[in-house]
Amino acid sequence: MMPNVTRGDRMAGLMTYLVGEGRHNEHEEPHLVAGDHALMAWYDDAELSGDNAKAIARHLDRPRTAMGVDVNGGHVWHASLSLRAEEGIRTDQEWAAIAQDFVSAMGFDDNDGTKAPCRWVAIRHGLSQAGNDHVHIAVNLVREDGTKASTHLDYQRAQNAARALEVKYGLEQLESTKGERATRGYSPAEQARVEERAALFAQRKYEQHAARVGGEQPEWHRLDPKERQARITAEVRLNAPRNDLARTVRGAAGASENEAEFVRRLRRSGVLVRPRFAEGTTDVITGYSVASRPADGERPIWYGGGQMGRDLTLPRLREGWPDTPTGATDAAAEWQAAGRGRRPVAPGREMREPDPELWQRHTEEIGQLREQLRSIPLDDRDTWSTVARQTAAAFAAWSNAVEETPGDLAEASDALAKSAQTYRRPVKPQRAGRVAMSGATMLLASVARGGQGTAAQLAMLRQLMNLSQAVYDAAKAAGEARQAANVEAAVRERVMNVRRQLEAVPATTAASTTTAPTSTATATAPTIDRSAIVDASVQEALDKMQRAEEKRSNTTGSPVPPQVEPARPRTTTKPGADRGPER
Repeated sequence: MMPNVTRGDRMAGLMTYLVGEGRHNEHEEPHLVAGDHALMAWYDDAELSGDNAKAIARHLDRPRTAMGVDVNGGHVWHASLSLRAEEGIRTDQEWAAIAQDFVSAMGFDDNDGTKAPCRWVAIRHGLSQAGNDHVHIAVNLVREDGTKASTHLDYQRAQNAARALEVKYGLEQLESTKGERATRGYSPAEQARVEERAALFAQRKYEQHAARVGGEQPEWHRLDPKERQARITAEVRLNAPRNDLARTVRGAAGASENEAEFVRRLRRSGVLVRPRFAEGTTDVITGYSVASRPADGERPIWYGGGQMGRDLTLPRLREGWPDTPTGATDAAAEWQAAGRGRRPVAPGREMREPDPELWQRHTEEIGQLREQLRSIPLDDRDTWSTVARQTAAAFAAWSNAVEETPGDLAEASDALAKSAQTYRRPVKPQRAGRVAMSGATMLLASVARGGQGTAAQLAMLRQLMNLSQAVYDAAKAAGEARQAANVEAAVRERVMNVRRQLEAVPATTAASTTTAPTSTATATAPTIDRSAIVDASVQEALDKMQRAEEKRSNTTGSPVPPQVEPARPRTTTKPGADRGPER
């Protein structure tokens, strides 16, 4: 379950949006599922109208307007709780219980009888555009007695509450918290751009497929809306501009022996590059940004390394390169040239065609690396995140070289890259297999310019599949069933597609390169361990939910709203003694 928390100061505006049509006309039959006692006594589960929305907003706002209380950052606290589309649809009764427990865990009720409750409401209005079942919860942070509800660490508390709800209601558990992983999210504006672009790619792919198959295929605009949306949703992640740039950066970093070569490879790939210098210097680089070349009349959209992926910040990339005074000087010169739009200072091996004999050597080295990894404990998170990052870089470089639009290689890279998105930098930077992987990635980056043919590529692909299998084994052993399934699907489905395409190319292929790769388990829905041990903060949220549920079962809420007295004129600048500790 994913909570998304926002703040504002217009309750009427939020309620009008929740019962309206939505940004993409996706809101259907908006209705209440839960709320404070007085609110639920006046409304049933019938569809809400615009007038209902305004009336509900006035009810929720009453304590703040009557008391004249201002809240820094806005008194309207809004959270959406969303499930993955694969988890199906929950009933109104289930969502009502989930919303009530969430409000209790956040302390917006009477907080175990220590405070006056907040007024709140939970609204459902159908699935999101991506097919996710969800509920919206709106809370007035001004309590019934005029005190303010605490929002201290509310984002973290919402995450803890969501983890507790997963345990209590048997929902699919978010594995990234156990694996200390997280990928970057999207703002609403960026998400809208991504969806628009994905729709164009989905339409293009469908029309190309229809042309190949022939026969009477319906036109794109005549497809069933659900099928059309499913095709668009499948393209959203792959065709995000930020993801495209991340693969370009990941491939360039993996193929480079040093930082200066990394800068040159980035520029050679066609992206715009600019360094970030330490304050007061022009030769100490602390970070970087990249952007796709914009169309005429448009401005470039810049992304920092950390925005694209936790493993793509400059400090983490530097962990895999030698740290020497000469290397730092060469890198600074290349960064300065990139920032000023000048030619590369000292072009290197990225300009040369690699020796064909290197294919066999680097393929054997990756095989040796796989054997070395057999002695690495499966719970060594640092080493396995490094292996995942390097393998993802190899697939990314290959995708950048041969795929005009993101395809099977790109998706394999993205799936493996998720295992490299760790919260923290490794305590001891791991460089296991760095030389071998750097050489292999360099060769794959040059595939479009030649190489030794499909036989060599097939041999390299088989070794990369073995490394992917190792990453899968590590994720499975760590209890990250969903991430393991993602990696498995990338290896079995996507990479096998690439293997079949290479075998279909007329070429002299050695028998060893046509041998089936190491098999993996069938890609099925992961079985979640519902008895997983939760940490102390999640356990605390569970306990609070339980206490609130026991109290509700023993009491009956009044349908009459409590009397809210208007604020009296103040005669002093100090808060009164009866204002509560949260003031």
